[in-house]
Amino acid sequence: MSALRQLRLIAFLEGLSFLGLLFVAMPVKYLLGQPLAVRVAGSVHGLLFLLFVSSLFRAAAEHGWPARRSLAAFGASLVPFGNFVLDRMLKREEDGSRG
Repeated sequence: MSALRQLRLIAFLEGLSFLGLLFVAMPVKYLLGQPLAVRVAGSVHGLLFLLFVSSLFRAAAEHGWPARRSLAAFGASLVPFGNFVLDRMLKREEDGSRG
């Protein structure tokens, strides 16, 4: 699997886990008094975040991205829905490198 494809896949999964944590697990914890939801969703999200950072380093190294681009991609992972915007940019780059 190419570095960009791997980054796109992991970024997508990490973005979904972040939204699940924010919009499902947190309300379940605070509205229904079930802290286990955040513990489970938070653990899954944490693992996916570490995988995201690892695949970001791989893609940046293989494609010679400047530090600014890598930091922007990292910053996108910290904002809800940011990974989905990042995915569109990575898809364009992936399509351009194939064509």
